[in-house]
Amino acid sequence: MSVALNDILCTLQEEQARLKMRLQELQLLKEELRDSTKDKVPFPVPEVPLVFRGHTKQGREVPKYLVSNLQMCCPLPGSSALVTFDDPKVAEQVLRKKVHKIDMEECRLLVQVQPLELPRVTTIQVSSQTDRQRVLVSGIPSGLEMNEEQLLDKLEIFFGKAGNGGGDVETRELLQGSVMLSFTKEEVAQNLCQIGQFRMLLGGQQVTLKVSPYMSGKIQKAEIKCQPVARSVLVVNIPDVLDSQELHDILEIHFQKPTRGGGEVENLTVVPPGQHGLAVFTSESP
Repeated sequence: MSVALNDILCTLQEEQARLKMRLQELQLLKEELRDSTKDKVPFPVPEVPLVFRGHTKQGREVPKYLVSNLQMCCPLPGSSALVTFDDPKVAEQVLRKKVHKIDMEECRLLVQVQPLELPRVTTIQVSSQTDRQRVLVSGIPSGLEMNEEQLLDKLEIFFGKAGNGGGDVETRELLQGSVMLSFTKEEVAQNLCQIGQFRMLLGGQQVTLKVSPYMSGKIQKAEIKCQPVARSVLVVNIPDVLDSQELHDILEIHFQKPTRGGGEVENLTVVPPGQHGLAVFTSESP
């Protein structure tokens, strides 16, 4: 009887040891999968509404479009006008007629109206990785009585001291609400990230700064779709019979008339013949 119990006990112990080894293998596999996917972080970018605020530039060469800091630039050809309405429904009504007839005292002005389309990022995929020689210093309070150079100098001196776990700073850069520091030796950056938090005197007050790994990203894939601007229309092929100010006034009056399908005009910009304009769109205020 005792021999049978010993055999059962040995079998159970062997099975327990096998299950432990299997558990360890699964944990290692889980860590490997996590490490292999953490550098690829796909995420959707919400569509940002854009509205023309009336800022234009003129020049000979105009890029097709530029995207920077939630701004988008759109070239405007000569003999055209960009009209932005208060209500997007008005823009839809105006676009129902491709040709608009504008009656003046001496003649009739025929102009064409077309939608204004801008490229918009709908999906973006970014791969990120840790830069082993750089750290991100955050927790810097706003309203410090020092300029950018003074702040960077203070941080470089503090994190350059071996007593604080630092070392020689190679580059530094002020970001939005934080500072990037790059060190000549990557072990310095790793050591500072392990410590994590630091107390230092900054702008006459004791502050707690957090040091974390610096992540660099690279766009792997982006989907861009052209979509019409909801409240704006482009008037093209305008005959060269009036000066810019007279044309501006006549177009504004015409597109404000409800009988012509118009409504309240928020902004109107005329581009004279032989010139180029650049309309700058920004994110619409809530």
